[in-house]
Amino acid sequence: MTLNQAFTNITDNPFNLKDDSAYQQWRSWKLNNAANSINDLKVEIEDADALTTSEKAAIIARCQTHNMAIYIIKSASVADKATIKHLGEQLGLNRLDSNICADEDSITSLTYRPDGRQKGYIPYSNMRLSWHTDGYYNTLDNQIRAIVMFCVQAAAEGGENALLDHELLYIHLRDRNPAYISALMQSDAMTIPPNIEDGQEIRGVQTGPVFSLHPQYDTLHMRYSARTRNIIWKDDALTKEAAECITEFLNSADSPILHYKLNAGEGIICNNVLHNRSGFTDDEQHKRLLYRARYFDRIEDTELNQITHSSRY
Repeated sequence: MTLNQAFTNITDNPFNLKDDSAYQQWRSWKLNNAANSINDLKVEIEDADALTTSEKAAIIARCQTHNMAIYIIKSASVADKATIKHLGEQLGLNRLDSNICADEDSITSLTYRPDGRQKGYIPYSNMRLSWHTDGYYNTLDNQIRAIVMFCVQAAAEGGENALLDHELLYIHLRDRNPAYISALMQSDAMTIPPNIEDGQEIRGVQTGPVFSLHPQYDTLHMRYSARTRNIIWKDDALTKEAAECITEFLNSADSPILHYKLNAGEGIICNNVLHNRSGFTDDEQHKRLLYRARYFDRIEDTELNQITHSSRY
């Protein structure tokens, strides 16, 4: 069943706590179409610079249903950062986030860097990276809504990702207690202290909700980090209880979490889903390198009112 068929009225908003009918319809569709394995996310493509109509449709279909897809480039040797940028453009991703550790082209080379400016930032270490969505420290008008990653070289050992569609977490929280959603949508639910380097403030304090809706499309967005250091939760019982419920779900063996280690020539495109990364070890032949492009845009045709063939793979 497609989402259009599941909804009596596609303009209904399942994220409106007052509209239980719309929520129940969307919830049923979402759970009935949840990915059973990582293979449900995979799409093989011939040329990332020139997606075929069917390849693009397959990627978008998975992102409509799961908010993410794993793409596998058959001719990976021709894939470079320009190719990855072009891949994003073909999927409606144009507004790149140029974060402080990004390269000059605003695409980040993620690799182990024990020295330089990246030193001290966990993504550039070989340590475990805890659950998060990207850009949780960004200003609210510059939220990261989509990510394209590409693996140039995998680590010798480790470097596996865990992936979770944030909409499935939303369902868990709302089913447990709808008040959790209200708490996590408060404008001051989660605060990130300022980033200070060598005594200089390079990013101010950022306070905002965990869950929010796109102002134009009412699409669900999540801003989150599981770090216990430098994360300040609103000091009220319900918000803290909701945060604990998130932690429990992310740590539960029964949660619909998918695990995958990207191989060279493979990548992830997603609407900034929850993810983490295990620690890793490089050797002389296998030095982990991933390209990451982060966008202020959402993948095209994945807004709720644009989903018309979500279950047709």
